[in-house]
Amino acid sequence: MKPPLRSLILLLIVAGMALTATLAWRQWTRTAIGEAEQQLQAQQFLAVLPAKSYDNHPLAAPLQLPAVQASHSQIIAAYRASRGNTATAVVLVSQVQGYAAPIRLTIAISVDGRLIGTQVIEQHESPGLGGRIADPQLNWLAQFAHRRLEDRWALQRDQGDFDQLAGATVTSRAVIEAQQDALRYFDQYRALLLGNSAHE
Repeated sequence: MKPPLRSLILLLIVAGMALTATLAWRQWTRTAIGEAEQQLQAQQFLAVLPAKSYDNHPLAAPLQLPAVQASHSQIIAAYRASRGNTATAVVLVSQVQGYAAPIRLTIAISVDGRLIGTQVIEQHESPGLGGRIADPQLNWLAQFAHRRLEDRWALQRDQGDFDQLAGATVTSRAVIEAQQDALRYFDQYRALLLGNSAHE
């Protein structure tokens, strides 16, 4: 066997072993990566709920959504949080058109119809303007906690109850409308969303 041919065969063997090892590693880590992604999604989606307010796995059982949609936004998923067999909250995933692109929110609502909290899970608004809806230091979304459908869901400049993000009127209005839509949706489909353990 000539030396160049021997070198070529050796190179092919080494390359084959490296490829096999890479594929085996990818397969071995795929499950762990998938589980980590699910945990991250659960943390993002359920961050709007107080930690000890539920003991189930809400994301494991998405609720069937009614066909009718909200006025300004779209409810794209719903999950029920519960302790024991008693519902404690519903988490709605809402999508609304912002200034630059759609904004996705998780909106938690208590069984008595109060907004527990809202979190941005996806947005592409202008940095320093509408993009500040997700800024934890600014915490603009905190002003909506404990509000009800009966409150004045508009900016103060529109005779409503809420401050706007400076320089981001379109984004502010969109997020306010999405939360009001979520409360309306909950009010309309309360029995379906809370199930048999619903409190009245």
